[in-house]
Amino acid sequence: MKKGIQTLTLISISILFISLFGCKESQNNGSNEDSESTINVKEVEKPKFGWNDTSFSLDERANKLIAEMTLEEKFSQMLDVCPPIERLGIPEYNWWNEALHGVARNGRATVFPQAIGFGATFDPELILRVGTAISDEARAKYNEALKINNRSRYAGLTFWSPNVNIFRDPRWGRGQETYGEDPFLTSKIGVSFVKGLQGDHPDYMKAAACAKHYAVHSGPEEFRHEFDAIVNKKDLFETYLPAFEALVKDADVEGVMGAYNRTLGEPCCGSPYLLEEILRKDWGFDGYVVSDCGAIQDFHKYHKVTNSPEESAALALKSGTNINCGNVYSVLNNALEQGLITQELLNQRLKENLLTRFKLGMFDPKGLNPYDDITAEVIDSQEHRALAREVAQKSIVLLKNQNNVLPLKKDARTMYVVGPNASNEEVLLGNYYALTSSTQTILDGIVSKVSPGTSINYKSGTLPFRKNVNPIDWSTGESGKSDVVIAVMGISPLLEGEEGEALASSEKGDRTEIKLPEHQIEYIKKIKAQTENPLVLVLTGGSPIAIPELYDIVEAVVFVWYPGEEGGNAVADILFGDVAPSGKLPITFPKSVAQLPAYENYNMEGRTYKYMKEEPLFPFGFGLTYTNFEYTDLKIADNYKASVSITNTGKIDSEEVIQLYISSPLAGEKDPIYDLKAFKRVFLKAGETKTVNFDLSEETFYQFNDEGKKVLRKGTYTVSVNGALPSKRSEDLGASKAITTTVNF
Repeated sequence: MKKGIQTLTLISISILFISLFGCKESQNNGSNEDSESTINVKEVEKPKFGWNDTSFSLDERANKLIAEMTLEEKFSQMLDVCPPIERLGIPEYNWWNEALHGVARNGRATVFPQAIGFGATFDPELILRVGTAISDEARAKYNEALKINNRSRYAGLTFWSPNVNIFRDPRWGRGQETYGEDPFLTSKIGVSFVKGLQGDHPDYMKAAACAKHYAVHSGPEEFRHEFDAIVNKKDLFETYLPAFEALVKDADVEGVMGAYNRTLGEPCCGSPYLLEEILRKDWGFDGYVVSDCGAIQDFHKYHKVTNSPEESAALALKSGTNINCGNVYSVLNNALEQGLITQELLNQRLKENLLTRFKLGMFDPKGLNPYDDITAEVIDSQEHRALAREVAQKSIVLLKNQNNVLPLKKDARTMYVVGPNASNEEVLLGNYYALTSSTQTILDGIVSKVSPGTSINYKSGTLPFRKNVNPIDWSTGESGKSDVVIAVMGISPLLEGEEGEALASSEKGDRTEIKLPEHQIEYIKKIKAQTENPLVLVLTGGSPIAIPELYDIVEAVVFVWYPGEEGGNAVADILFGDVAPSGKLPITFPKSVAQLPAYENYNMEGRTYKYMKEEPLFPFGFGLTYTNFEYTDLKIADNYKASVSITNTGKIDSEEVIQLYISSPLAGEKDPIYDLKAFKRVFLKAGETKTVNFDLSEETFYQFNDEGKKVLRKGTYTVSVNGALPSKRSEDLGASKAITTTVNF
């Protein structure tokens, strides 16, 4: 983010000129209408301090501010809670804000689907719009908060989002915050989100995004404060770092948050290798680094790499951490006195974090920042609600549709909805959520769709996480009397989430099993025993749910994630055919935990679609719709430009996510079995054929060697295109047949 100083100076002069002399052209115009018109301009405050003067560069302004600060004042601005410096006109600021899928933990805002749902859309352009909507609401809420002097936590503009960790193991409770298991998909979705959040104004950043948790972080939650993620260089650079690199290089992300754990023996918030050598030197990152909350305390308390808070503070500061979310940096004065840090280093780190506040316009005179004009009308507006609904629609994944039981008829004679998640608002939210005055549960959405003449009834039937206390069953018998039963089951953020959030989790947010809770399985079996009519299973969750016991006995399976405030309407749109499903799984669904390597093992062997050799329940990239697609005529030109033809061979208009994978000559040995390299969402009318192009390059075919360096393998590469992972399992489940070609090097 580079400050357009000349632009701002010209604006200041122009506004001052107009304020003093008016608009001469308007005054001299003979037209009555024109002569009566006025130009409304804001008076720009005269800079009170040198660092408020926009004629200076940001670098100069930051230096001027730091030069006036006492040591005590400097130390005070290195924590996430920064007190005001009234004599210098510096207001209080709290760095901790969240915007994972909407402005979070700060009152009313649009609740978009949980981040894992963003990944399931495979639609970067859509997520760019989401990021833009979120930052509009962020600025509106910030503007309103300043009016009432609310400068509390979650009310600022430095958002600690997105989470671009790799969802390497489905047991991780925070996997719902990510975009899935694939680095390429995560990079594309993450870059779009950051661009939308930060905006594209040449002079000002709308909001500051932050890539977290850097790096090699994905559970177990219980041991995150003491765990050392041991990973080889190939997996580090092939799997765990690409999304962070993309956000730095392609999206100019303003912040990076260090993880709690150690990586390769070094605590992530005190790792010269991660923070200095890779992040700042190799990637050119020039923003601020913040510790995860309490992570620097972990240095001496749990990791045992330092012996005192002073040593921990010094290690973090020297390694590159600018802001301490926590209180260890309150001893920086002691660290300085003990010779563990220097004033020069303190000034450098302080300047790096102050520059973010300058970019956000926090020290500029009123009237220069265009984002000051964003008003509260945008917050949870009808436009943003419609966008939330669109995201939910495109994230919902159809996993089974036997005999085309879906879409359902709106004028069915009788219909029965059961399940603990049908009327549960909790399953709409995910974690790190906003609040809204109007949520649409799945039951709400279904009821709003059916004919007024349809006899529709609902019962929860079973508790979400344990067997019913009351043994009397008044719910399953009714299923046999209905034309169709919709069972809304699954899990919620009470069972999976962050360390202290998931109140029903015995593993501090993680899961030991990935199957549907046993009592829910038994309840579905009992329902099915009562009816020969279709049973549609709707599953909520932020991570894979294994249902091998149920897949064969239900007619349809729809996975809806945590679909946000408009989730109920979106689910109903899919169930009743107003919108054809087009979401794809951003993570592999194993059949059971028996197919998974040890949770604590961070090497990628046996993990994700890239290295899992066993047959999964549902493959990465899989998702059905209400029509069929056929792929033909795959070509790779000499310049590596790829093209493929796709035809909607069915009778329903639908979108499809076209996915291109490569397999190197060493696929399944040293390299991934499949490697996603491009994807594109395309709408096709029934019977329509389109040619889709992908701009590949030689670099598309690079793989990582054991040292983590990119190399081009000699031999034959296979290029595969399909609407799912190009595996036999995908085709067995109903996906299109993949088309392939080869490229030789």
